[in-house]
Amino acid sequence: MFTTPLVIATLMAATLGAVIGFLINHGAMRPVITGLRDELADAVWQLTHDPLTGLHNRTGLRAIHTANAASAEPQHIVAMLIDLDLFKEVNDAHSHNAGDDLLKATADRIRELAELYGGHAARLSGDEFAAIMPLGRTRLAGMAEHFTDVIAEPVEVRADNGPVTVTITASLGVAIATSTDLLDGVALHHADMAMYHAKQQGGNRHVLHQPGMTMPSHRPRRGPRLRDRRRSQNGNGA
Repeated sequence: MFTTPLVIATLMAATLGAVIGFLINHGAMRPVITGLRDELADAVWQLTHDPLTGLHNRTGLRAIHTANAASAEPQHIVAMLIDLDLFKEVNDAHSHNAGDDLLKATADRIRELAELYGGHAARLSGDEFAAIMPLGRTRLAGMAEHFTDVIAEPVEVRADNGPVTVTITASLGVAIATSTDLLDGVALHHADMAMYHAKQQGGNRHVLHQPGMTMPSHRPRRGPRLRDRRRSQNGNGA
């Protein structure tokens, strides 16, 4: 069994919970208890969320997926991987502040859409996002088009010379999995393959993963920004 940051946080929570219970039973000061609870909540939040956008990070999304799989009968879910098209050009043209504004605005839109369909969203790294949602009776094409349309709406960001309105599109990979499938190894892996096909076809579209699908022979280059990689190496990234 691997010891992940989330497992460590869970063990910390259990230990501190016992300590807090002891203090309560022995009439300790409430400010001490409140402080411990706040510090624990903040530590868990930092482990499971992206600091820039407030979305879940990969660890947080894994925790949600694992909890859902354990708490209900197996069901079909939709895994969606979202990669912004030409984000680097917007970031380079209008400054890092503008790029951060765009990421935060896009994250808010993806969060609202994922919640609309009963699911959860995450920022995985750089300009790459993910969402997992129950399949239910949702029409996949309609859901994916809803995401691409909303993401492509104009956003006002802070440029070096003042506010500027920009438009960004996204390539979406969509996969159907079961709630008991591995998140990274199956659900997001299949969605990632489909996303690369959407990217190769010009972006601003979605592709549904099909059985037997493989990665395109020539993948468009993409990846996190340099400072996102540095944050990750320092332990502060998504």
